[in-house]
Amino acid sequence: MESLTNNSKWSRWRWFVLALVITMIAFMPFWWAISLSFRSPGDALRIGGPAIPYLQYEPTLVNWKEELSTGEARRALANSLIISVCTGILVVILGTPAAYALARFPFYRPTNADITIWFLSQRVMPPIATLIPFFLLFNRMGLSDTLTSRILLNTTFCLPLFVVIMRQAFIDLLVELEEAALTDGAEYLMSFFRVALPLAAPSLVAAVLIVTAFTWNEFMFALRLGESKARVIPVQMASAVGVRGIEFWFVAVRTLIAILPPVVLALLTQRYIVRGLTMGAVKG
Repeated sequence: MESLTNNSKWSRWRWFVLALVITMIAFMPFWWAISLSFRSPGDALRIGGPAIPYLQYEPTLVNWKEELSTGEARRALANSLIISVCTGILVVILGTPAAYALARFPFYRPTNADITIWFLSQRVMPPIATLIPFFLLFNRMGLSDTLTSRILLNTTFCLPLFVVIMRQAFIDLLVELEEAALTDGAEYLMSFFRVALPLAAPSLVAAVLIVTAFTWNEFMFALRLGESKARVIPVQMASAVGVRGIEFWFVAVRTLIAILPPVVLALLTQRYIVRGLTMGAVKG
């Protein structure tokens, strides 16, 4: 019995060490970015990889101050926040009723399954195939290089994924709860707002976070349709090239600026994310 207990403890320690090693390997790029962002250009060029502060280099805030003092960086960060928030709001307003309708009401010719597959097909289609049509359309409408065009574009591409996620979330809910509300005299709209939507809130939060991540990280359309006035963080990161080549210390700062908002948002909503992504995974 004692040998079994020792073997169990040894097995747990092995798994712990393995998890620790994997975590350290995964964290290395982030540590490199953090370390590089606090080095002077001379130290950044002298020390190639991650380094220990105060032992291998003297930390400095020069890179952060210089980056955040430029109008382009502040404008890119503000544009990314505005586009992500507005896209999330539009996707929720348009996608939640559509997902609820697909989950609760039968459609014929096309059927609910056909409509859902059509939504999924929008995610399968290569986005680059629509780059030129969107460019010509927004140019004709006078929306080229504007936040409005970026919001409409991201809403178009994120809406199908949101509808598919929320449709499954509504399907996993107990329909008897809504039927009880309808029996008590509630209308479909009241049942949707008072019963279904609060129960699906964790899935809603998870879906919105996924949409926000897609919008925040989108680069291809941002590069072609938002070169100056509508420039966002990913495009700002890619522009860290000077006459001396790539300025890696500014790349590190911009990388951390791009990572921090989504990470903070995920930490604040992590309990809803876990509940939303696991809803319906266990039936009992």
